Amino acid sequence: MSQAEMSQAELSQAGAAPRSPRPLWSLGLLRSEITMTFRRWRTLALLAVLAGVPVLVGVAVRIETGRGRSGGGGGEGGPAFISQVTNNGVFLVFTSLAVTLPFFLPMAIGVIAGDSIAGEAHGGTLRYLLVAPAGRTRLLLVKYATTLTFCLVGTLTVALSALATGALLFPLGEVTLLSGTSIPLAEGLLRALAIAGAVALSLVGVAAIGLFLSTLTTSGIAAMATTVGLLITVQILDTLPQLEAVQPYLFPHYWLSFADLLRDPVYWDQLAKNFGLQAVYAAVFGTAAWARFTTRDITA
Repeated sequence: MSQAEMSQAELSQAGAAPRSPRPLWSLGLLRSEITMTFRRWRTLALLAVLAGVPVLVGVAVRIETGRGRSGGGGGEGGPAFISQVTNNGVFLVFTSLAVTLPFFLPMAIGVIAGDSIAGEAHGGTLRYLLVAPAGRTRLLLVKYATTLTFCLVGTLTVALSALATGALLFPLGEVTLLSGTSIPLAEGLLRALAIAGAVALSLVGVAAIGLFLSTLTTSGIAAMATTVGLLITVQILDTLPQLEAVQPYLFPHYWLSFADLLRDPVYWDQLAKNFGLQAVYAAVFGTAAWARFTTRDITA
């Protein structure tokens, strides 16, 4: 056998050799997906809206203060710490998170999650993504991790914008907790960071629901609209007294429990229920998304 024939035979054997299974995780693929997501104008617009909410709240409180009012107070239905904003700008962080959590933040998450798979299918790129180096399970994990990254970035955007606005419009100083204890500003900022993390964790259930809905359709707009519509519906159900028995099982029920991080000692009961509930939603809808996506006939 000639050398050329031997080389050809070796190449054939190498090509026939079984390939090692691809890992379920790839930092390169995740980095590429995160970069692509945060370069989109839609993502930047969502972050701009989130950053603008604390500015509007701060300016509104400042105007009310200039008119001789206390800044809104902790009236019924409002955050218990909004009356503290005029005395300490750090409280604008807590107020802004309380304002954005019921709708603005989940809506933004719904847009990102709903478009994650359906948007690729609509654009005709999903089939190419599923060819090596990406498999279905790995692609789904990367899409969910990217959505969770947006949860954290969106929450931090609100918090940092609120902190900057609060520092410009109001004095900064010791933080008086809801329990009446005063802590230094540095510890107050750490509490604000912990609250931002708690808010981000509160959104993992919405992210899983949006991802699941995204696997059901090839229209990104339909998936986004369904996710946001479901969010609004569940929020309404959570306010009806007749449904008090089922409300503790609705994913937004414990969202505002992050306020318990402003107590001394911290009340962990509601926070633990919130994190546990989000984990259940993430597991259930994440599994449903995997079952649907791995058996789906990809035509686009």
